[in-house]
Amino acid sequence: MSGLVLKLGPHERVLINGAVIENGEKRSRLAIMTPHANILRLRDAIHPEEVNTPVRRVCYIAQLVLTGDAEPEDAKMQLLRGIEQLSQVLTDYDSRTQLTLASRAVMEAQPYQALKALRSLLPREERLFAAARA
Repeated sequence: MSGLVLKLGPHERVLINGAVIENGEKRSRLAIMTPHANILRLRDAIHPEEVNTPVRRVCYIAQLVLTGDAEPEDAKMQLLRGIEQLSQVLTDYDSRTQLTLASRAVMEAQPYQALKALRSLLPREERLFAAARA
C-alpha cells in the first residue's frame, strides 16, 4: 500500500482538504492515496488562543495555509519573515536545520512540511522560556 496511512483512535478527527472527518467507535486506518493532500490531525492543531509565542505564531500561519484558511501566496512572505526572525534567536545547529527545512517547504508550497519542521521547534522554545523565567 502506498501513500500516507493515518491511524485514528476512536472518535478522533482529522481535516483532509478542508473536510473534517471523524472516526467511529473503533480504531481504524485510512490510506490517503492523493499526493499532496492537505491533512491535519485536529488533536495536533494549534488553536487561536494558543498562539502566544513566536514559534507558535509562525506555526499557526503555516497551519492556516494547510487548512485552506489562508492563501498560500498571501502567507508566503509572512512565513518567510517569521522564519527569518526565528533564525536570529534560534541559532543552534538543530534549530537552523529545521528553519532551513521550513523555509524550503514554504518556497516549494508544501505547508505540511513547513508546519512539521516548525512544530519541532516548540519544545526548544518552551525550554528557552522556562530558562528565562528561572
